Amino acid sequence: MVKTEVWVEEAWQNIIQKINNTSRIIGAQFPHVSVEGKYECAEPHWWTAGFWPGQLWLIYRDTQDESLKTIAEACERKLDQVIMDYTRLDHDMGFMWTLTSVARYKLLGAEDAKRRALLVANLLMGRYNANGHFIRAWNPWFEGDENTGYAIIDSAMNLPLLFWASRETDDPRFRSVAIRHANTILDHFIEADGAVHHIVHFDPETGEKVESLRGQGYAPHSAWSRGTAWAIYGLTLCYTYTQEMKYLQAAKRVAHFFLSHLPDDFVPPWDFRLPADVTPYRDSSAGAIAAPGLLLLAEQVSSIEAHIYQRAAENILQSLYVNYGAWDDPQEEGLIRHGTSHYPQQKHLDNPLIYGDYFFVEGIARLKGDQDVFWS
Repeated sequence: MVKTEVWVEEAWQNIIQKINNTSRIIGAQFPHVSVEGKYECAEPHWWTAGFWPGQLWLIYRDTQDESLKTIAEACERKLDQVIMDYTRLDHDMGFMWTLTSVARYKLLGAEDAKRRALLVANLLMGRYNANGHFIRAWNPWFEGDENTGYAIIDSAMNLPLLFWASRETDDPRFRSVAIRHANTILDHFIEADGAVHHIVHFDPETGEKVESLRGQGYAPHSAWSRGTAWAIYGLTLCYTYTQEMKYLQAAKRVAHFFLSHLPDDFVPPWDFRLPADVTPYRDSSAGAIAAPGLLLLAEQVSSIEAHIYQRAAENILQSLYVNYGAWDDPQEEGLIRHGTSHYPQQKHLDNPLIYGDYFFVEGIARLKGDQDVFWS
């Protein structure tokens, strides 16, 4: 293993160079998945819309490159059309506006960005189901679709928008909803061994749990690795905002499950519990998401424990950089190869994914000393 400070700085310079090049191609669009080297761009309402401008803000924070700032601000303005389109809004508002409006407010003190983020926090809070103490995940995907009682583990990373809004306004309503939803995650999403469900279906009228669903995992009681990563990071963030030990203990339990199931190269398969006849495609995005979560977790625990999580995060990020990075391929717009988007639907089973790229960049930024993150 090369010295950490050497490879981290090398990785950061490669990130800057690659993003400088791709920013001229992508501009103020919303890339989602790289296919045959080119990022396909989604509509502004798609849940991944925040990750590209989020990357730009991470690099701008370090380089003060005005061209990246201009693109990120244009992306944020394009999201305004989504705010007024009720049918397009879902619980992923946290992903989208934390990495655009909250990021710009934190970096530049822009009051219009703060107002956008607070408006969206109100809309996210409006998805709270008081009967079941959960934030509804989605609107119907098609005519006749019924998902009013669905909540998903990805929501753990959307809660920081509510915690942030409560802190900014000194209004406990946002925090209260976030805490109640986080408690539902503890009660219904996390198994005793640390495995995590993707979707839990509740009766929207009574609030009773109906069933666990496989979602993007292999089965209802398998272990979708990206969901495990969302839980590590999201629950650790809940602890940083509340100082409630139950969130820290749950984050540690999930982290131990995740780390104990990693293969030799430290990058997880798309599900940790697969039968022998199912291809264990890697999901580099799951590793990328888990890594900054583990770095944050390391900051919350004793020095003895911290070493475990810190070293694991470094191993994951270094493997992603050395074994999965596309630095040697100028024809590839993605940063990190071998992500698995949605195996059950057979969508993008071995591709760079924009959220994998974002969290890899965030993780490297953390390792090189940028401790402030947009989520907290």
